[in-house]
Amino acid sequence: MKTNSAFGDKAFYKRVFSVMVPIMVQGAFTNFVNMLDNLMVGRLGTAEMTGVSIANQFVFVYMLCMFGAVSGAGIFTAQFHGSGNHEGVRNTFRFKIVFTLFLAAVFAALLYFNQDALIGMYLKGEASEGAAEATFAFAKQYLNLIMIEMVPMALCQSFASTLRETDHAMPPMVAGIVAVLVNLCLNYVLIFGNFGAPRLGVAGAAVATVISRCVELCINFFWCVANRSKAVFFQGAFRNFRIPASLIGRILVKGLPLMLNETLWSAGLVLVDQCYSLRGLNVVSAQNIVYTFYDLFCVAFTSCGSAIGIIIGQELGAGELEKAKGDAKKFCVLSVMIGIGIGAAFASLSGLIPKLYNTTAEVRHLATAIILVFSAVMPLFAYCNATYFIVRAGGKTLITMLTDSGYVWIFQLTTAYFISRYTEIPIIPFYIIEQGLQIIKVAMGTYFVKKGVWLNNIVTE
Repeated sequence: MKTNSAFGDKAFYKRVFSVMVPIMVQGAFTNFVNMLDNLMVGRLGTAEMTGVSIANQFVFVYMLCMFGAVSGAGIFTAQFHGSGNHEGVRNTFRFKIVFTLFLAAVFAALLYFNQDALIGMYLKGEASEGAAEATFAFAKQYLNLIMIEMVPMALCQSFASTLRETDHAMPPMVAGIVAVLVNLCLNYVLIFGNFGAPRLGVAGAAVATVISRCVELCINFFWCVANRSKAVFFQGAFRNFRIPASLIGRILVKGLPLMLNETLWSAGLVLVDQCYSLRGLNVVSAQNIVYTFYDLFCVAFTSCGSAIGIIIGQELGAGELEKAKGDAKKFCVLSVMIGIGIGAAFASLSGLIPKLYNTTAEVRHLATAIILVFSAVMPLFAYCNATYFIVRAGGKTLITMLTDSGYVWIFQLTTAYFISRYTEIPIIPFYIIEQGLQIIKVAMGTYFVKKGVWLNNIVTE
């Protein structure tokens, strides 16, 4: 197979899917159960659903910050593993634990002391005073409980990412599936008060999530304990808990821009959603419906992105630069094909999905229209996701910051701010304009992938 071919051979796809499928199964299962959780909360009423949706906006920023933190070190983990350096992998694992726990403490403090102002940002659109007050109360109740999950989530990310980057994707998948099953069962019991349990409503949803995250952490930890010969990085990881200062510096140089990118990217999207919310509280409710199912559908191309980062990173660490260059083109084509397929599937269900919620006809209509807009640009999302992970695998985190969070703040947020404050453009054309800007990101990603600036081995000194 020629390296400049747009399609891979059997060995290529076998390797891709061996990494991608466990991540996709875990992601699909997690998002499917999250969808069921969302439907359960949605059955309580629009105020409860919207309150949880607002609180989860801030959890979303935290999760993306965690992803950026472990991904920055993960660039080195994948390349150390590709070069056979087990001690290097072990040191990146230690770094992830320390850094993610630090971030968990910072985020918990920020959310605890600023929650009223943060929640209030989303309640400035047209809505009755009673609806706004109820939504605020449910959002605050949920947020105060869900913050507890930040510590186990930080440790889960450290274990799961390291296992995947060292070719052990199955244990995190199993842990994730068990955790979401626990979450689903506890939600059914605690939200509605089944089997004699108290009816806790949105508080029950938060408690169930915290418990399930602890279960996920325990499974990942004890798998590593029982399989030390496979999880080589775990051998002695907590003895002489020391990280070489030179490696810390290198990870921070590459990783801080990536973590800052994820934080700015997610914060930018939260602010874009706040601009949408100025068109009314119904928009926030409709977004909650759409985003829940969007996360489920897009797990295929996001898991492909994770596979890209791992495989390209290992190839670069092994010095196989030409192979990585050829595989990058194949990954871009594969991602677009996946995007076309899931976009078509998402659009086909646009009329059915909103009917699953106990909400108003206006919210359902808005949700259907937004789903159709997202479906149309799904191939662009998938392509941009692929270029992001290709460039990131080579340690070019400043470039990924430019094309990712830079794009959101310079183009998406400024456009959304102007439209929401200075025009009367209805919400659906508003969405179309915003998502149409994605073509700018496509052009940026294409330029940097073709230029080859990401073809770097960053672990060989």
